[in-house]
Formats: sequence, structure tokens, C-alpha cells
Amino acid sequence: MPKFSANLSFLYPDLPFVERFAAAAADGFGAVEYVSPYEESKERIATLLAQHNLKQALFNFPAGKWDAGERGIACHPARVGEFRAGVTMALDYAQALGCTQLNCLAGIAPHDVDHLRLEKTLLDNLAYASERCTAAGIKLLLEPINLRDMPGYFVSTTNHFERLLALAGLSNLHLQYDFYHMQVMQGDLMHTFGRLKDHIAHVQIADAPGRHEPGTGEINYRYVLSELDRLGYEGYVGCEYRPSGNKGAAIEWMAGLRPDRR
Repeated sequence: MPKFSANLSFLYPDLPFVERFAAAAADGFGAVEYVSPYEESKERIATLLAQHNLKQALFNFPAGKWDAGERGIACHPARVGEFRAGVTMALDYAQALGCTQLNCLAGIAPHDVDHLRLEKTLLDNLAYASERCTAAGIKLLLEPINLRDMPGYFVSTTNHFERLLALAGLSNLHLQYDFYHMQVMQGDLMHTFGRLKDHIAHVQIADAPGRHEPGTGEINYRYVLSELDRLGYEGYVGCEYRPSGNKGAAIEWMAGLRPDRR
């Protein structure tokens, strides 16, 4: 039976961020995740998690200037110091929130920097983050993101993740497998998942096209979720979709998938 995590950066868009915790709990979610917690104090978020009996499934390292279009800085040679300071901040939040997984956003590739230099920067930053995360008992994740939604994003396929994994040689480097991004970029969803399942630490879902809730597009999520169970995936399934009605969480598609709604 899948364990669903509510991505509060996407669900309940009609509510302020701090009110989304209560809404997720009321809808039966047992865990939450989001792009960034850093706009709120870690103490306030910890209180919200405890108040609503929610676990913290995942969040990202600081992503740079999000409002200016940045989507991570781990591949940017000129931002290494900023990235590493962000690792320290993320670990501070993770320990306060009881979070055991952190996702690294590679970032959009600068146009004026050679690909191999970007890759070396990313590898060096992953090695640094892996050492820090391992010492803290936290898994380090890397997520490929599709180039239609994020043109120029540096890591966009599982093939590139596998190359980085081989080059890095890090035991604490895991794949965040987002079915929506992978459908846009490469398809062959469950075959790829099955082949890489030993490296996958977290899953996210949305339908394609549109990035709305399951059942609004072309992905057969009833099959996908049953296969996750069959293949022994025990992590959270992050609901990172935009509700098609632009409010709430549009959880009707979950009916029959989780009798205990947890």
C-alpha cells in the first residue's frame, strides 16, 4: 500500500503555506514535503509537524534565487561557497524537522560555462554534500527534471544520473524518481524504475501533460502504484501535482488505494 506525502508547494494553492499542514492532515496525509522550508523558521515548521502528527518526508537544499528563475546552484562554478553554506542550512533544518532525506537541485546550466566544468562542479558539490549528509545520517538525493518545464536544467534524464553516480562513486547518493518528469523526457517508466529501484530513495507523481493529479492525463497510475508495491518500494510517494481545480489537493483519485488514508 503506497504511503503518500503531500507536497505543500503544489497542493492547497488557495491557502497560505503554514495553513497547508492542517489541510494535509485533514485529508489523511501522514507526511509532507515541499520545495523550500527556509522562508519559515525551523521551530515554527517543527511545531506544525508535531501539531498535526505529520512526518517530514523530504525537502531541497537552498535553490538560489527562485523568484528570479534559479532552480538550484549545484552545477554553478561561481556559487560553490553559497551551495556549501546551503548544505549546512539544510542539515540544520533537517535535524530540527526529523527529516532523513535531502534533495540536491543541480540547477539550470549557465550558457557561458563548458559542460565538463559544470559536471565537475556538480560532482565536487555532491561529494561534499554526501560526506556531510552521511555524518548526519541523512540520504542525499539527486533529481532529474524535464527540459520542457525547466529549459537548460543540467540533469534531465536517468542516464545522466547513472553517469554521475558512476563518476562520483558515492554510496550515499540516491535517485529521486519523478514519474512526471521522466514521462516527459524518456517514458518507459516502470522498466526504468525496476532497473534502478535499488538506487531510488523517493518517488514523486503528477500526470502528464499538465502536471495535474493522477487521472487527468496519460499515465496509468493505478498500474504504477501497484507495481511500486510489487517491486517492494517502501518510501513515500510525493504528490507533487497542481490540482486541476486550483484549490485543495484533488485527492479523489486516491479512493480505494489507501483504506487507512495514511
